[in-house]
Formats: sequence, C-alpha cells, structure tokens
Amino acid sequence: MSRTYLVETYGCQMNVHDSERIAGLLDEAGHIPVPPGEQADIVVFNTCAVRENADNKLYGNLSFLAPIKKKNPGMQIAVGGCLAQKDQSIILKKAPYVDVVFGTHNVGSLPVLLERARVEEESQIEILEALEHFPSTLPARRFSAFTSWVSISVGCNNTCTFCIVPTLRGVEKDRPAVDVLTEMRALVDQGVIEITLLGQNVNAYGVEFGDRGAFAKLLREAGKIDGLERVRFMSPHPRDFTDDVIEVMAETKNVMPHLHMPLQSGSDSILQTMRRSYRTDKYLGILERVRSAMPNAMITTDIIVGFPGETEEDFQATMDIASKARFAAAYTYKYSIRPGTPAGAMENQVADDVVGERYTRLHEHQQKISLSVNQESIGSTHRVMVSEVEGRRDEAQSRMTGRSEDFRLVHFSADTQARPGDFVDVEIEEASAHYLIGKAVSVIPTRGGDAHQLRIEPAMAGPASTTLGMPKVRTS
Repeated sequence: MSRTYLVETYGCQMNVHDSERIAGLLDEAGHIPVPPGEQADIVVFNTCAVRENADNKLYGNLSFLAPIKKKNPGMQIAVGGCLAQKDQSIILKKAPYVDVVFGTHNVGSLPVLLERARVEEESQIEILEALEHFPSTLPARRFSAFTSWVSISVGCNNTCTFCIVPTLRGVEKDRPAVDVLTEMRALVDQGVIEITLLGQNVNAYGVEFGDRGAFAKLLREAGKIDGLERVRFMSPHPRDFTDDVIEVMAETKNVMPHLHMPLQSGSDSILQTMRRSYRTDKYLGILERVRSAMPNAMITTDIIVGFPGETEEDFQATMDIASKARFAAAYTYKYSIRPGTPAGAMENQVADDVVGERYTRLHEHQQKISLSVNQESIGSTHRVMVSEVEGRRDEAQSRMTGRSEDFRLVHFSADTQARPGDFVDVEIEEASAHYLIGKAVSVIPTRGGDAHQLRIEPAMAGPASTTLGMPKVRTS
C-alpha cells in the first residue's frame, strides 16, 4: 500500500530544487503526495542554516508533530538539508522521535534510510562530508509544467565571514556544459519554456575546469535552444561578474533583463569585514555597465543589516547605495549569529534593538525606491508569463498574475483566454512597491500553456528523470 508524503522546504532556490529531487525519489519508491487536508505518513523537512529563524521554524514544527507521531507510530519524520548537515546528532537530542537525518550530499539515500528506520525501528543518521554524485542524476518531480530550475554547480569557494553554506555544501563542483545543455533541451522537449540556472555562486561556473568565460558561453549556448523562451540565473557574486556576461545578456534574446546580485552592505569597511572581495565602487560600476547595455534591466539585491561592527555611518552608506542603485527590490535581513562562522565569534555584535530600528528604516527607504522604479513603467507594455502559482484567477479582483521579462509581478485583467504558461502583453496602468497593474492587450499562446493543459508524461532530462506534477512543498 502506498504511503503519503509531505515535503516542507525552507531557504533558497537550491533547496527548492533539492525538494523536487526528494519528491521524485519518494515517487520512485512508490509513495504519493498527501491529499490536501490530510496528515502525511512521511514528513520531510528540507532545511536551511543561513538564518536563525530557520532553526526555530524547524524545531517548532518538529514539536508540533511529536504528539501526532505518538498517536501514529507508523508515521515517519526525516530532516535533511543544510541544518541537518550542520546539527546532525543535535536534531535527535532535541527531537528523538525523528526517524532519519540526512545531509546535503546524500539526498539520494533518503528512501533507503526511511526503509531501514522502519525495519530496524531505530533512527538513522547519514551525513556525507563530500558530494559523490551530482544531484541532477536523481529523479525529480517538477513543481511546474513549464518552468524549471537547472543546477550548473553546487558548493562555494568563497569565505564570507557570515556564511556557513560553504562548510555545509562543500567546495564548488561544476557540471560539464554538455550535461547542463542536454538537461535543458530535454526539459524544453517536455514543454518547459523558462529555465533558471542555479548555483551558490553561479557566475564562478567554470572554476573547476579553468575557464573564466564558461558561464557566458553557457548562456550563449542556452540562447540557441529552440523553444526555450526565457533564461534566468541566480545568484551571481560581484567579484566574479564579468563584462562578457553583460554582453551575452544584452545580445541573447531569451536571457532576461533581470539581475539579482547581492550587495550585503553599502559600507566598504563592513564589506571588508565580511570578506566580500569587492567594494561599492566596483558594485556600482557593474550596475552602470548593465544598464548601459540594457537600459530597461531591473536589479534586485540582498542586504544584511546589523553585521558585527556596523556603525550608524556604515548603515547610512548602505542607505546611500540603495538610493544610487535604485534597486527594483531588496531582500533585507537582520544579521543573526551563525555558530561556526567567523562573524559569529566577533565581539562587536550590534544590539538587537539597534538592528531592528535600522532594518525598519532600510525597509521603508527601499519601499519608496521600489515604488518610484515601478511608477516609471506606467504607460509601458510588458510581456507577462502567467504562472501556475501566481497566475490563478482572482475572481474577487477579476485579474490574473504573472512575471514580466524583468521578473516583476504583474496583475492584469482576467477577461482573457490566457492559461498558465501563456504570454500576455500588458499595458501598465498602476504601480505599487511590490507589483504592477495593467490591462491585457494581447495573448500569445505558448507551448508552456499546452504543457500545463496536457500534463505530459515523464521524460529523461540528460541523466535525470523529471516528473510533472505538484508535490506538497512549502517555502519560507
């Protein structure tokens, strides 16, 4: 008899993509996604270790499941991902009823570990210290019929003092370009029209085989794939960002004019303490060259507030850079101590109340900038791709939703025949800090819309089998 499963995902797009692999492995083992409103027989937490709130969320959810598992002893709980790699046996000390703990390097072991825990009636821990097989060789259940992620590398060679990811994910390992392109072509054959290339430091791609221009070459080859309408990538590092990538973005029709490039701080002294390997003049120089080549490009970023030693002057420098850069959006985070990182051991930690007050100021400042940037689009027309999650009809508002070329959220009138996966040209009439609103001018049916309707069968994506469908995954 098949058992049901639920995958809870915390963290970045890499984790979401890993959860597709987890869902695919559970499918292959004969399990099925849990129907809405029912309690799953297997609950898998794919965790993040970047911020403290991810830890709290995991242990809070584990506590919630404790009495449920006590009533249903056949239920199994597994914890994987970066926090599992970091905490290992600590998880079982805090939650001894967890059945399986697995790391970032051995996602493929999950079905065997679950079965072993069931047969032996004993918790299983398996944490590998290094990646043995690239995760794209594992089966996957895609979350969308017409959009997909493709990993081009795993791990990171940077030594940012606030980040524990290189310790947990390991050194950078790059996939051969031929494997990446084979997977991309196979996904397009299945109906995918948008692919996002993923890596911890995506534009360092090629470091393993000594080709500094490998990422630009990969983007250019992706531009030649017939039927692939949109290519995105994240996240690049300013240190490794080269002009050949800007050139390819400007010249390659299907590479979208959106750049998400983490700033982290606008203070050169804080950047130095963070070991970010660039300064604000270099960062702003990259933005200037991007906008010179692509005047309509949208820039988004990540910023950490309250890093150890941050003074009011340092914080003001970040506010100033936000004004100069005119980010379309900034994902701002309060610094939190991560044990095992150099920053976590620094003595000059900033008081919580100061961090909170600065966070609020930066958020309000960025909201005004985002609103101003979005208002500049009023009167223009954007091509929007209706998505499965964001594109559901809102009957109350009589509108649908999708993403523009530059990755902005766009709401538009629902009196069209557009389906998720189709393109809609939308004339922008209103703007807020978070989205644009407009009227549909025309609908361009796509293969993506056909894929959404047909729900085509699994096919081989290079070495990886990709299954269409919607597993139960929540992100935060």
